[in-house]
Amino acid sequence: MIFHDVEQNTDAWLELRLGKITASKYGVIMANEDKSFGEPAKRYALQLALERITGNKAEFSFSNEHMERGHEQEPIARLLYEEERFIEITNGGFFDHGEYGDSPDGLVGRDGVIEIKSVIAPTHYDTLLRNSFDPAYRWQLIGHLDGTGRNWVDFVSYCAEFPSDKQLIVHRLHKEQCVNELKRLHTRRQRFIDLVHWTMKSVQK
Repeated sequence: MIFHDVEQNTDAWLELRLGKITASKYGVIMANEDKSFGEPAKRYALQLALERITGNKAEFSFSNEHMERGHEQEPIARLLYEEERFIEITNGGFFDHGEYGDSPDGLVGRDGVIEIKSVIAPTHYDTLLRNSFDPAYRWQLIGHLDGTGRNWVDFVSYCAEFPSDKQLIVHRLHKEQCVNELKRLHTRRQRFIDLVHWTMKSVQK
């Protein structure tokens, strides 16, 4: 594993991620875990295969107003997190494992990592009622623990529309809580790597 201290969404960061499986897509890979890969996973495999063959970003991704809002408000959430915990978040960079990699939103101390979601009010409210992180992001959080080698990850939900004391919700997941899931991720990810290689061969016939 090689750690690259690069800023997210820069050209250097995008180049490092090119053709690599990343934690943000682990939910797609882990869907229907005991069965064959579904169409979203096959589509992702094709994206990665094309990126590896051409060396260019495949135009499979999209951006919407919620994603743009998330990028804009993430620095505010980071600052609130730091102020509440009297700790500094350092750059998450990119953890390169060859076939796959991980780029968390930040590193906390020597043991932690952070994943920030700037969300709309109904989504934030659901997290507040649930008293836990959004299960839709569970595999991404587990992927951060796996990819960074760190001991815990904080899921941070931020919504500026809530009262000041409820704008930031933090839930921590420890590596010891998901030992079995990490093993499952390793097995499924290797199968997906094989799918990417097969897809590359199919394209290049």
